[in-house]
Amino acid sequence: MKRPTIKTAPPVERGLPPPLILALLYFSSIFVGALLLWMPMSHTGAVGFDDAFFTSASAVTVTGLAVVDTGSDLTVIGQVILALLIQLGGLGLMAFAVLLLSALGLPVGLPQRLVLREDLNQRSLGGLAIIVRTIMLVALVCELAGAALLSFVFVPDLGWPMGLWHAVFHSISAFNNAGFALYSDSLSGYVNDPIINLTIPALFILGGLGFVVVGDLVRARSWRRLNLHSKLMLTGTLSLILLGWVGFAALEWTNPATLGGLPDTASRLWASWFQAVTPRTAGFNTIDTGGMHDSTTLMTMSLMLVGGGSTSTAGGIKVTTLIVLLIGTVAFFRRQTALHVFGRSLGVEDVMKVMALTTISIFIVLAGIFFISISHDEEFLDLAFEATSAFGTVGLSRGATGELDGFGRAVIIAIMFLGRVGPLTLGFFLATHSRPRVRYPKGDVYLG
Repeated sequence: MKRPTIKTAPPVERGLPPPLILALLYFSSIFVGALLLWMPMSHTGAVGFDDAFFTSASAVTVTGLAVVDTGSDLTVIGQVILALLIQLGGLGLMAFAVLLLSALGLPVGLPQRLVLREDLNQRSLGGLAIIVRTIMLVALVCELAGAALLSFVFVPDLGWPMGLWHAVFHSISAFNNAGFALYSDSLSGYVNDPIINLTIPALFILGGLGFVVVGDLVRARSWRRLNLHSKLMLTGTLSLILLGWVGFAALEWTNPATLGGLPDTASRLWASWFQAVTPRTAGFNTIDTGGMHDSTTLMTMSLMLVGGGSTSTAGGIKVTTLIVLLIGTVAFFRRQTALHVFGRSLGVEDVMKVMALTTISIFIVLAGIFFISISHDEEFLDLAFEATSAFGTVGLSRGATGELDGFGRAVIIAIMFLGRVGPLTLGFFLATHSRPRVRYPKGDVYLG
């Protein structure tokens, strides 16, 4: 009797994982951007390839740390290229790619959707097209409105052509939380200007909330109808803003290098407000960051590490991560086995994810400080500030970045890259569930 043959399915060829594709996509964009910024038409002759590469990396990762003077060292063409890199990096490279494919009538396949899911930090493949359309619509409306308002400041000072360009550039930079400015002192010349102090923060707060939250606000129009993520983001953002505003004013009010050097109370309040919200990955400043007290510097570093929201232009460990950590800590001391917030429960996997994300983030920052300090002996707090700013993709600086050698710059670039792409890659691996085949007996470990 002839035995039946069993046919086995041919091995499935597996390509590169989506996080790796996404990382390669971002790196390729940085390299192409560096070549464009290095071309003679993009600068006035003072920008080498290493400067161009650092600037491109800072733009694509929407950080804002700079080693060249954006306003004087780059030509208008170079500034336009920089703005395009900021836009691509802030809104997501894959989001633009999917939008282009859709506009050309080409199908968006599963591989593209997988990479897009990682780029948008989503858990499922459903509704990605809606999120992309929401991102583009929100960005277009906010940036046009921001440019229109900022033109009332820059046009009277610079005239119509250059004034409009400054308004458009700073609107793009602000909404994408990039922090690049066309002035060597950032926006310090407008420290008491109401339009600057309201429009710029409004742009980077909206960009930092996340496109999902903004879309949810438009649809829900009431607090009760908002989803849990939006409620957590709005509550956490408001709390951090108020804490930073009061904290900065209290710590710096009499400091002659910052608030104490301003002429009146209104200017000090405006500056306190601006410096309270800008560490949330925005990167602009209206006072001398290097003149802050050590206590204020540590507070700013903490805000930079937290960052903004998921599916946003912001970096950091994210506001929702901080909230879940705090809720988990309170639940531990109350001996609660489940986490509850706003009438909803959070699973153990959410707590494990934020713990892993926070641990790796702290490790990246500490490792970055260590490697920078190897080749650069400066004030430790300044080096720690630069590394935290790079990971949070903030762009605030105490002046150490411009003094770094080639190795130090490479470390900062790596931190910026990991700050922008790293958490997405981590999220992919955390979303990959594997069930253990063997269950081990429970062991006792003494903690705390």
